[in-house]
Formats: sequence, C-alpha cells, structure tokens
Amino acid sequence: MQEVVVATGNAGKLGELNELLAPLGWRARPQGDFGVEGPEETGLTFVENALLKARHAARETGLPALADDSGLAVAALDGAPGIYSSRYAGAGASDADNLDMLLTTLGDTPEEARNAFFYCTLVLLHGAEDPCPLIAEGRWPGRITREPAGAGGFGYDPVFLVPERGVTAAQLDPEEKSRLSHRGRAMQALRERLTEEGRG
Repeated sequence: MQEVVVATGNAGKLGELNELLAPLGWRARPQGDFGVEGPEETGLTFVENALLKARHAARETGLPALADDSGLAVAALDGAPGIYSSRYAGAGASDADNLDMLLTTLGDTPEEARNAFFYCTLVLLHGAEDPCPLIAEGRWPGRITREPAGAGGFGYDPVFLVPERGVTAAQLDPEEKSRLSHRGRAMQALRERLTEEGRG
C-alpha cells in the first residue's frame, strides 16, 4: 500500500481526504505524525499555497505528499474570504468564529447576491524535487444562508446551501458530500490524471 503524507492538521479535511484516497489503495498520514508543522502560507492563490505545503511536507518526511488548499469565495464579497477562509476572523479563529464573521459581514445582503462557491486545489508531489506536480481543482457552487443548519461537516458547511438538494452541506450525509464537494471533484480529477499518467 502506498503511503502518502497529507499536508494538513485539519481533522475534518484529513477525514475527507482519507475517504477519497482509499479507492487508490493509499494510506494517508497527517504531517503531524512526523512532527512536521506547516509552512507559512505566503502565496496569493490557492495553487501557490498548496504547492508550498506539499513541497514542505515531502521535503521534511521523504514521502510523496498531498496538499489541499481550499476555501470559500462569496460573490458579494468580491471572492472573500478566499485564501483566508480558515482565518477570516483572525489568526487562531475557530470555525464558529469564521462563520459568524461571514454572516455578520454579509448582513442583509439579498439572496441573489449571496451566491458563492467552495474551491479546492489539490497538489500531489512524488518527492520534494518532483518537477511535474499533479494539480487538480474542483468547484462547488452554492449560496450562503442567513443562519446555520446541520451538524455535519466543518468550516462553513452549515451556511453553504446546496441548491439542487435544498439543504446545507452540513445536512448532507458524508458519502453524498464527498461526491458533490469541491474536494471530491478535485480528487476525481486527480484520480483521472493519475490513471492517464500511470502514476496511481
């Protein structure tokens, strides 16, 4: 079984990635298992930050590394919180803090202006010096609700309405969420790339 270090300390994100990696026959281990802390995310885009994280994890562990950089982009906020999604309410902010900040910032913004999408970039490096990283992306369109609903998921899931289901991401069962989500779509694209290149 192929072992890959996942450049994240987010338990919710790690759980989703583990489910998505299982069909590839890979065993994912968080970088914390190796005493690795993430680098400073100095990139201005999701892909830049994902590359920084993957290269750092591969260099520190000597293993193939998978990094995810993802976030929420809201139309009425010109794409914010974007790459700052996990720290929208400030350094060390909790999911609840970020969610409250988002709803407060949107205030009485009308429904038609509350369109948003989750975005995910996945980067897989087979080694720290891999010159040909596999990069995949996924988008999940939706709309921001006025109040949270649902106890599943993490992050902004309780306020992210999935229009075709009529529920928030936090109200979906995990299997359906994995299939519909930005991360699930990015992983499917990555699987296709791996198959094409014979690197799976």
